[in-house]
Amino acid sequence: MNGLSHKNLASGKWFELSFPVQMANIGSEVIRAINWKNKDNPQYCRQAFQRGLELLYLTISDPKNKRRLRELTRLYEVLVDWFAFDNEYGSTEKAWQNYFLGFNYLAQKQRLTTETQRTQRRLEYF
Repeated sequence: MNGLSHKNLASGKWFELSFPVQMANIGSEVIRAINWKNKDNPQYCRQAFQRGLELLYLTISDPKNKRRLRELTRLYEVLVDWFAFDNEYGSTEKAWQNYFLGFNYLAQKQRLTTETQRTQRRLEYF
């Protein structure tokens, strides 16, 4: 990689995000890489893949994810195998989409719950 793409997140902001939000962001980059791969644009595919790996590395480094290290390091291994090597694990685009879809759902649910709680507090104030 040519330096960090997510300098603001690497400075500590990433650790403030919940695990589902972190994973949903990683998934966005992975899906973006898949889309560029399907459009036969290897440069943009590689860039999105590298951004996804950068976010995954930050997630692995996050102390709150310590008990998830096995899953996260395996994810790293399988992603690299699929994008950069021979896909020995037999990953598919659909499998990646399905894997990250659950995290998108959880992240959205958390966001909506937080917004609802804020609205309720504002209404209680009046």
